[in-house]
Amino acid sequence: MKHYYSDLHIHLGRTPSGRPVKITGSDSLTIDNILTEAFYRKGMDIVGVIDCHVPEILEHLKSMASDGAVDELADGGVQYQGLTLMLGTEIEVYDHHCHGPAHVLAFFPYIHKIEQFSQWLAQHVTNITLSTQRYFGTIQALQTKIHDLDGLFIPAHIFTPFKSAYGVAVKRSLGEIFDLDQIDAVELGLSADTGMADQIPELHQFTFLTNSDAHSTPKIAREYQTFAMEAPTFSEFRRVLKKQGNRNVVANYGLNPRLGKYHKTCCAICFHQIRDDVRVCPYCGSQRIITGVSNRLQELKSEHGKSPERPPYIHQVPLEFIPKVGPKTLTKLITAFGSEMNVMHEVSTAELQDVVGRQVANLIVKGRDGSLAFETGGAGRYGRVKDE
Repeated sequence: MKHYYSDLHIHLGRTPSGRPVKITGSDSLTIDNILTEAFYRKGMDIVGVIDCHVPEILEHLKSMASDGAVDELADGGVQYQGLTLMLGTEIEVYDHHCHGPAHVLAFFPYIHKIEQFSQWLAQHVTNITLSTQRYFGTIQALQTKIHDLDGLFIPAHIFTPFKSAYGVAVKRSLGEIFDLDQIDAVELGLSADTGMADQIPELHQFTFLTNSDAHSTPKIAREYQTFAMEAPTFSEFRRVLKKQGNRNVVANYGLNPRLGKYHKTCCAICFHQIRDDVRVCPYCGSQRIITGVSNRLQELKSEHGKSPERPPYIHQVPLEFIPKVGPKTLTKLITAFGSEMNVMHEVSTAELQDVVGRQVANLIVKGRDGSLAFETGGAGRYGRVKDE
């Protein structure tokens, strides 16, 4: 059994012809750039691009396969060099059961399978060429269609205050809007970790995923996980989620939730932290108070049910968040050590010091083990690592 680094939530900013996909995504987020960045600079083994439903992207992938630039794997997934691409899509659901919109992810084993799903989805959204479109139909029909096509269904960033299951869509339980038997895993999001999520007993049955939700290439792998699997294929990925045959998540790597941009309840205008029972900001008078993930979990948590044994959740600070690690220093590190994953996991403190000096090397090591000091984020603003 081998271990593979994986980030399964990466957006596309543009198609090969320059058409927009994710409006808020960087223009540099093309399928080609994502594959090369993730493989050569980040050192990832598996990536999920969650806008592969776009027809132009599907045609481009088929062209790449025809030209030999990528290979479709017999057990699912698309291989580029030593990197496996999982073919995904993100969808916004909001039927009569929901109290607000929620985002979900779906992954499919082969290009022809996600192409069939795209053709079906085009009948239920306004614009199939864009990312994360509002789906018009019942959520259970969507779940059933995904599984009929051998896909996987995963609620995305489930605690964020906007467009997530626990953030706005449900009052207490995922079962209010989803068929729980048709959920394959859940994605935690940047403002929560395993310990926080396991305060909700109904989540004990699901595998937890930690992904970047990258809207630009530098954000790829700011959160990720390591899978234990025989090979980096879709069928093995499915077994990981089901914990079959010693396949599993070995570790989740993510921000300390306090660095997430929705961790604490804050005013969206002046960003001061606010008590839960306050509806008008005492600092600026605004009524735009955004409930934090940690505060929402206090409403949802239960003392019932023993938390399952989970893989470790390792609080890491991504290299780009670390003070004094700017683009030039990052390039120097990657040139010296091959990839960001090598810098974060393999390189010794002494080797780092030889390349970037004692001060920066020590900051990187503290970023690895989550011991950097920082300020808490909220209301859409990330927490900040303090410059020591």
